[in-house]
Amino acid sequence: MKILLSIFLFAIAFSLCSQGYQDSVRQLRVLHFAELTDTSKHILTQNEIDHFEGLDYFLIDTSYIVQAKFIKKVGKRFKMPTTTDRQPIYRQYGFVEFNLNGQKHRLTVYQNMHLIKQKEYKDYLFLPFRDETSGTETYGGGRYLDLRKPKKDTIELDFNVCYNPYCAYSVRYSCPIPPKENTLKTAIRSGEKTPKGH
Repeated sequence: MKILLSIFLFAIAFSLCSQGYQDSVRQLRVLHFAELTDTSKHILTQNEIDHFEGLDYFLIDTSYIVQAKFIKKVGKRFKMPTTTDRQPIYRQYGFVEFNLNGQKHRLTVYQNMHLIKQKEYKDYLFLPFRDETSGTETYGGGRYLDLRKPKKDTIELDFNVCYNPYCAYSVRYSCPIPPKENTLKTAIRSGEKTPKGH
């Protein structure tokens, strides 16, 4: 009886934890929409906001939260290709290796050399990627994950919070293009989809 009660209490705790997680992701999505459509932020013009049909997302799925092995390997500075002639300076900071959808994957993690000069972005890492949904269910230019430098040799990747670059909403922006090595040979049906109406 005590064992059954323990299992029952664990199930309730897990459910509450899972619900809290889902609520936090939904809140992030609400805030993202509010930011995009806030004219004081100047992300979208009033005309773009007037024609904006909204954001679209995959269902929240905790199987897309993965624990990855982090391998630090700092590379030389290079000019990151973007959707325009702009070429911001980045450097390879390391790699993440993880299993997802029954496959082993490896992605390169980058560091923006301009952002690290700002205190709040000193430990910021950038993970741009494409996958088998890119150009169909999701934005063809790929999606992004924001990370922080891990203190250990593992790092959590939560694809439920991967997002589109601003280029998905407006042609006025210049956005980094995920390097070829960051194309996943699997479908990441998690996070942000192509915006509605696109």
